[in-house]
Amino acid sequence: MFTGIIETLGIIQEIKKEKDNIHITIDSSITSELKIDQSVAHNGICLTVVALKDTLYTVTAIDETIKKTNLSSWKTGDSVNLERAMKLGDRLDGHIVQGHVDQTGTCIATEETNGSWSYTFEYDEKLNNITIEKGSITVNGVSLTVVNSKKNQFSVAIIPYTHEHTNFKSFELGTKINLEFDVIGKYVSRLYANK
Repeated sequence: MFTGIIETLGIIQEIKKEKDNIHITIDSSITSELKIDQSVAHNGICLTVVALKDTLYTVTAIDETIKKTNLSSWKTGDSVNLERAMKLGDRLDGHIVQGHVDQTGTCIATEETNGSWSYTFEYDEKLNNITIEKGSITVNGVSLTVVNSKKNQFSVAIIPYTHEHTNFKSFELGTKINLEFDVIGKYVSRLYANK
């Protein structure tokens, strides 16, 4: 379980394919605090630490994860948003995030708005995910509030701190991102659809 509050950025050092799996080695300032078998969210994808060495750690993604996320487009040198699992009893500064990406989306608009940034994303409506204005959404692991919501797109506003300390600053038109929709909204939507 995560909160969507990014701790730091990691830099991808190596990507190795093995059968249907991908092993990703990341250089990060939090590596010394990690343990084998620990869960870490990478751009919102919950992955398990399988190896540690100096400032590097390795995680493995299986075919199911690769198909549902933007992981197949990652390259050596890319920065990824990192968050360790929340501790029981900590403040929940973002919202409840599972680290299970529902689908990918695409950045269709960016705008600097006199000190902050606005981003608009589009996603495939066939998967029946929804957003609502003032509701929660996770974009590449970042907990955000939906500003404008339409049938298959939404906008978010980004403060300077988030822009500087996440990989939002690298987004441009066409950037593919990971989306995790609000878990409460998903349950309500499913219950409503089954009536």
